[in-house]
Amino acid sequence: MASKTQTKSEPTSKPRGGVDCFTEAAECLKVLAHPVRLRVVQLLLHGRFTVGELAEDCQIADNAMSDHLRLLQRCGFLNSERDGRRVYYQIAEPHLQQLMGCVESRFLPADA
Repeated sequence: MASKTQTKSEPTSKPRGGVDCFTEAAECLKVLAHPVRLRVVQLLLHGRFTVGELAEDCQIADNAMSDHLRLLQRCGFLNSERDGRRVYYQIAEPHLQQLMGCVESRFLPADA
């Protein structure tokens, strides 16, 4: 049997940026790396919801949900809009649709 030897490939151009360019991205990805916050993003990609509605779905206290929403807003992922006494949250970052699509296709069961 002949063995295959690897040959060094031709140098390709490097992608733009460097490690220092990914600091903010890494921080925002850390914020997303929580099951409650991933569920919140998933829900908000399908409509706008109040703190109470999101907290109920995730089965956590309203004040804990407020903390999660504050972190997501700080990264620019969410907007809030007051309607009378209620505050509704919605997605502000359109790229979350693609990111959530990747997460869902990889981690959700086919029948979910």
